[in-house]
Amino acid sequence: MIEKIKHLPKNVVGFNAKAQITGEDYEKILIPMVEEKLKKFKKINLLYHLGEEFEKFEPRAMWDDAKTGVMHLHSWNKVALVTDVSWIRGTSKVLGLLFPFHIKVFHNKDIDEAVKWVSE
Repeated sequence: MIEKIKHLPKNVVGFNAKAQITGEDYEKILIPMVEEKLKKFKKINLLYHLGEEFEKFEPRAMWDDAKTGVMHLHSWNKVALVTDVSWIRGTSKVLGLLFPFHIKVFHNKDIDEAVKWVSE
């Protein structure tokens, strides 16, 4: 399940991931919200929190994540990824070197720092 994070600056879209993330979560929640922000801003920031309640990605969700990222490759300004899941942290750090935007990975305990960074 994906939930919107409220009370962020207008150019920032934020999500909390809980339990299992499905392709339907991306298609009904995440992608439409990203598309809506991009109608208002040329570049946006993303806060993605995979906290303690996060369990796993369904394969279709992983595909939708990759597809959304590539489709809007030049629309991202900053991406703050907040998680303690080691394989996601490692993969994001490596892939972040290839992207034309700033990506920073935070631990769950540093969520406030992530919000501050992505909001600047």
